[in-house]
Amino acid sequence: ACETTLPPRAFPDLRYNHLSPIRLDAVRVDVIQLYKSTGAKPYVEHEFPARPALVAARWATDRLRAAGANNTVRVSIVNGAVVEVPLKRTDGVRGVFTTDQSERYDGTLEIKIEIIGPLGRQLASVSTRTQRSKTVPENITLADREKAWFRMTEAMMNDLNISLERQIQKHFSQWLR
Repeated sequence: ACETTLPPRAFPDLRYNHLSPIRLDAVRVDVIQLYKSTGAKPYVEHEFPARPALVAARWATDRLRAAGANNTVRVSIVNGAVVEVPLKRTDGVRGVFTTDQSERYDGTLEIKIEIIGPLGRQLASVSTRTQRSKTVPENITLADREKAWFRMTEAMMNDLNISLERQIQKHFSQWLR
């Protein structure tokens, strides 16, 4: 009877279609979600307003374009985990007057991109792994926690985008169109 419903918080979609598409000599781009969230603590990425593994898959569909006739581009989302680590708090009288950092979130995002030839043989591959950590105070609101999670995902994706662009230019040069 005294239940309060929180208004839904709107976060922008993390999209990458405003960036130039990366056109590759391929007939299709397959995105494979290898990472499966457990949905249970200490893993908390399923609570994020922008889940890292899903945003990474969106990056692939926004940025990579098939522009050829022979090969397949295979994008594997290898990891998208975020682990919540409880932090030690100040105890005793001093703890009453101290606002401690109560949790640390350790995120890992890993992607592998392969060019697969017409006979199923891997012709080239690139991969990147990015990690970020963020601590939050014990008195943080749910809304502020979600903002911190969103910024964490956004920062991991920015790292991932820069790394993959650089690697694709260097290692996929003969398949760029």
